[in-house]
Amino acid sequence: MDNLNSPKQINDAYVNVSEIKANTPVKKVFIMGILAGIFIALGAQSSSVASHAITNVGLGRLISGLVFPIGLMMIVLVGGELFTGNCLMLMGVVNKKITIIDMIRVLCLVFIFNLIGAAAIAVLVANSGQWNYTDGLLGAYTMKIALGKVQIPFLQAFISGTLCNIMVCIALLMSKAVKDGAGKIFAVFFPIMAFVVSGFEHCVANMYYIPAGILASYNPQYVEKAKEAYGITAQALEGLNWGTFFVNNLIPVTLGNVFGGAVCVGLLYFLMNKEK
Repeated sequence: MDNLNSPKQINDAYVNVSEIKANTPVKKVFIMGILAGIFIALGAQSSSVASHAITNVGLGRLISGLVFPIGLMMIVLVGGELFTGNCLMLMGVVNKKITIIDMIRVLCLVFIFNLIGAAAIAVLVANSGQWNYTDGLLGAYTMKIALGKVQIPFLQAFISGTLCNIMVCIALLMSKAVKDGAGKIFAVFFPIMAFVVSGFEHCVANMYYIPAGILASYNPQYVEKAKEAYGITAQALEGLNWGTFFVNNLIPVTLGNVFGGAVCVGLLYFLMNKEK
């Protein structure tokens, strides 16, 4: 048990982390935010490669879940500012270490920088030739994922985002429970695998998935392959665009992520461990 921190120690650590984040210079937040977006996007694209030719939905999600967690592992071990994890800053707000304005400012900056990093990976992958795998099936699969995400109803996307960030923030709290690197990897791996297998929505991951799908839709070969493999017509793909990316998915999923991480985990965990 010497390798484990108590729940009270985890709580205190995140309250202190909130104060550090609120006082981090914007230049450093910029770099760490972009890196976090890159790391999550790399996990996302790797999981797509691993699962794109698997027809069984459950098995495909399991394979994706085994690969995707590498993104958060890199953030935990190397460093980075991730929007979904930073929702735990509410613990610092309710402890009066920072103000709600501090939290909102950091979240807005990190959101933008995560988007830049994740979208940059989508552009690089689009030009890497990777989507030609399996005779263009990976490109078609990339569009299929993105199209499915922009078609989720608002409330469903919000709830899915809430459930997702409960798991992400629990994973981060669990990583604070252990003191060694191997323990942190295992602590992060299982909750993140579970959210991917469950099909829940993560706004930063979607900053890669949906732009990647939009970019893939510009390639006639992938469009034809999507029709052949999934019955997705060119007309259906008209619903996959930058407007539906932000309005149909990113807004409700982000709101759900904030509620799940800040309220369902951060606030409740703080109240559970606070002194009288």
